[in-house]
Amino acid sequence: MDKTADLKQTRPTGATAPPQPVLETRALNVSAGRRSILRDVNLRVARGQVFGIIGPSGAGKSTLLKCLNRLIDLTPNLRTDGDVLFHGESLYRNGVDVDAVRAKIGMIFQQPVVFPRSIAENVVFGARRLTRLTRRERAETTERALREAALWDEVKDRLHESALRLSVGQQQRLCLARALAVGPEVILMDEPTSALDPKSTEAIESLLLTLKQRHTLVLVTHNVAQARRVTDWLACVCVRDGAGEVVETACCDAMLGNPQCREVVEYLQHGDHA
Repeated sequence: MDKTADLKQTRPTGATAPPQPVLETRALNVSAGRRSILRDVNLRVARGQVFGIIGPSGAGKSTLLKCLNRLIDLTPNLRTDGDVLFHGESLYRNGVDVDAVRAKIGMIFQQPVVFPRSIAENVVFGARRLTRLTRRERAETTERALREAALWDEVKDRLHESALRLSVGQQQRLCLARALAVGPEVILMDEPTSALDPKSTEAIESLLLTLKQRHTLVLVTHNVAQARRVTDWLACVCVRDGAGEVVETACCDAMLGNPQCREVVEYLQHGDHA
């Protein structure tokens, strides 16, 4: 018998299935040899959220983030098991096109990564790897992505200048534009404001609240005040028995206002509240 059909028949009248998450981890483990880095991570990220990941340094937050679009594959000697699902489909099954995965699930790093090329070339760098673009399409993609990253008005008259001339804050938004140019559904952000001044940080935070209207965002941050300002849901990753574990998940207000786990209480007492 078709079990799915049977479930549909027996579901009570008026009941609705919970919405399928955009991203989900199931019993995800990461290890280096015999050393466990992440253990039994189970998360569900809903569409249109800013999903925050907090916790002390060294707990494996950045490693977890890289698992979500298989950038972890590029780190030698790490082994993953368990699974990551994107719209219910495994990202770790055989035959998955990892370039396509990373186009749909982009990533922004702690330090801006810009190439010694023009601003325009930086924006379309990834898009040109995925598909052929005419000159007109390159121009349109560049403008669209820079506008979405709130950078167009600052650079529109110098698109052919080196991206290295931009300020650090502008470079970070340029990296975001490069990710946006390929049309991602999810954007992973690993402490994207830690290297920025307060004004640039404010600009990025404002941008996050705009971007979540069209994208799902997963944000690693050490800044508890930032988490309070921009996240909808939080997961706290702490070290237990030598490995990072998700010790608590809750909506932002609940976790920061009334944490249920001792490790979360201790982290919030000593975290960065700037």
